[in-house]
Amino acid sequence: MPAASLEVRGLSAGYGPTMVLEDVSFSVPSGARLSILGRNGMGKTTLLSSLMGLNRRYGGEILVGGADIASLKSSERARRGVGLVPQTRDIFRSLTVEENLIVGVKDRPRSVIQEAYEMFPRLRERRTNLGWQLSGGEQQMLSTARTILGRPSVLLLDEPLEGLAPVICEELMGAFTRLASSGAMTILLVEQRLESALDFAESVLILERGRIAWQGTSEALRADQGLVEHYIGVGSLH
Repeated sequence: MPAASLEVRGLSAGYGPTMVLEDVSFSVPSGARLSILGRNGMGKTTLLSSLMGLNRRYGGEILVGGADIASLKSSERARRGVGLVPQTRDIFRSLTVEENLIVGVKDRPRSVIQEAYEMFPRLRERRTNLGWQLSGGEQQMLSTARTILGRPSVLLLDEPLEGLAPVICEELMGAFTRLASSGAMTILLVEQRLESALDFAESVLILERGRIAWQGTSEALRADQGLVEHYIGVGSLH
């Protein structure tokens, strides 16, 4: 399915009785890119989980392509075009690389797994290896490719570079940039590597204690070292 717009209106969400997000509102046009920044524990992962329907929503609307999906289960949201690549690199460790990819094709022909191999050539080299035999970077590639094969219209990436070697980070960000440049998906990226996040997205929002503290362009944030130091940390930009 083609890229879809995303609009969040007054979203409050959390876990059980604990509210983490309070009155969060923002919008992302179809085919655009948004980076979500902030210190640890400020609600970034909770926001992506809430968009996917994986935690408790207290109020608010989530519109994908103009249709409110906030009351839908996560499985139905996936069918409506929302895809999440989680921070935990969820793969089937007892299945081969190729078997993991087949799980992700949904109702598409199995031949589309070649798209994953073109995006990440090292997955082709490792296609008969089991999930547990992959490095952390290869597991992240596999988790990402499996989600992308489902052709989501809105792709949520939760800290995909965490703990990875610089060469793997560069390879992943190159793939994300090519994917975004195609206009096939609207992409939200949560990432601690500030330079990578600003290079990737045109727009940025910063979360502070579960609320949006700042929204604007990547260029505006890059130019304001004081703002970066206040909300993200001293020395984040070099």
